[in-house]
Amino acid sequence: MVTMLSRSTTNSPRPSVTGKVAALCCVALVSAAPAWAQQKTGPGVPADQGLTWNGITLYGVIDLGIQYDTHSAPFTPYRPSASGNIIRSNAHQSVVGVTPSNMGQSRVGLQGIEPLGGDWAAVFQVETFFNPQSGQIADSLKSLAANNGKSVSDQSVGVDGSSAGQAFQTAYAGFKSERFGSLTYGRQITLLAEGTIKYDPNYNATAFGLLGASNTYSGAGSSEDNRLDSTVKYSVGYADWVHLAGLYKFNGSNGSGRTAVQANLGGNFAGASVDAFYSKVNSSISASSLSASQVAALPVGYDASNSLVGTVSDNTAYALMALYKLDPVKLFAGYEYIKYDNPKTPLDVGFTNIGGYVLAVVNNTAYTNEKHVQVYWAGVRYKVIPHLEVTAAAYGVHQNAYGTGSAAGCSTDAHSTCSGRLEAYSIDADYRFNVHFDAYLGVMYSGVHDGLSSGYLYTTNLNPTIGVRYKF
Repeated sequence: MVTMLSRSTTNSPRPSVTGKVAALCCVALVSAAPAWAQQKTGPGVPADQGLTWNGITLYGVIDLGIQYDTHSAPFTPYRPSASGNIIRSNAHQSVVGVTPSNMGQSRVGLQGIEPLGGDWAAVFQVETFFNPQSGQIADSLKSLAANNGKSVSDQSVGVDGSSAGQAFQTAYAGFKSERFGSLTYGRQITLLAEGTIKYDPNYNATAFGLLGASNTYSGAGSSEDNRLDSTVKYSVGYADWVHLAGLYKFNGSNGSGRTAVQANLGGNFAGASVDAFYSKVNSSISASSLSASQVAALPVGYDASNSLVGTVSDNTAYALMALYKLDPVKLFAGYEYIKYDNPKTPLDVGFTNIGGYVLAVVNNTAYTNEKHVQVYWAGVRYKVIPHLEVTAAAYGVHQNAYGTGSAAGCSTDAHSTCSGRLEAYSIDADYRFNVHFDAYLGVMYSGVHDGLSSGYLYTTNLNPTIGVRYKF
């Protein structure tokens, strides 16, 4: 007899593990049982509507839409959102196509909680990102490698990120206590990325918000650092109004290279929520594609399909974020400061990055002068009717002039090290038919100026997008 999973939190017979479950395990696993963890994995489903058996919950998100970009490179099957969403340096034409993960990352996974006695419980989560329009496991670095050696006119969208084809984007286990907090180990989302999800008016939606479209800022300076391997994370709250958390990344060796530390302190009172963040990531990597000359110069043994350029830096970030809820309105605001320095622990050519990608070219001296980036945003979500929310948001980025020699102090588009700015504005609407299914539409404008537009073929983009999302 075959018994199907029930949408209930009560115990039910073990489901068949053939067919669907086996396939899902190959794609990846995730979880969303307790509320404290649901909030960390994006859009959640109430417990009484979830697929739960003996404290283990199967959950997922499938998000698909159609997007038009006024200035873009052709969409990629590899990057989690397929499109660039904001203006990118290799944008050379208008593009229309199917895009995934516009409002929320498409994913599948398992999450569980096992009572141990008292208020203590063991917890775990495993999660994989995928692109439903192509069937590919999400792999931002592959989107870069696919452009190796190609001229701009032949390139597709290629953007760095923390998704690099790993079997699991999240994989941790640990302990939780209502009194003493939670302690978890493994590959985890960072504290700062959690903060931007909570305090971005668009909740890090890639199609309608700069923070989600870029991920550089939620990654404290590198989009690869939204999730980190080999971390331990502790969080605790007191009296439901103040909370604190800390995260440390191990490097598996001696020295500070490839380590990271983050801290968070925040509180809630009378509809208001405020959080402050600190982040320090050592030997952080920002990857990019190889030029034609770099591909031609690859040493014997290097594979162009698996090799990238790596710019290495020590990144320090501070952020302050807030929101205020007064039904039917919710107001958001945030500010982040990021400083880039040359790494105290340089990385060597041949270093193996996340996903097994190799740094065939390494730049450890990009920031002889410190680079300073300021990011700021504000927005509002308005519940028009119980099932319909409209969001409007504005984002801005400012970069200092950090070049040397003839580029010192410049404020034009002559060099990427000149001072520059970026702005983005968006408006979108999301209609929820029920807890599982919603439809959305919206548009984001983005523009770059001066140093941040250096080398760009076009400097603006509009990305009207419409789509649907199913959550289970």
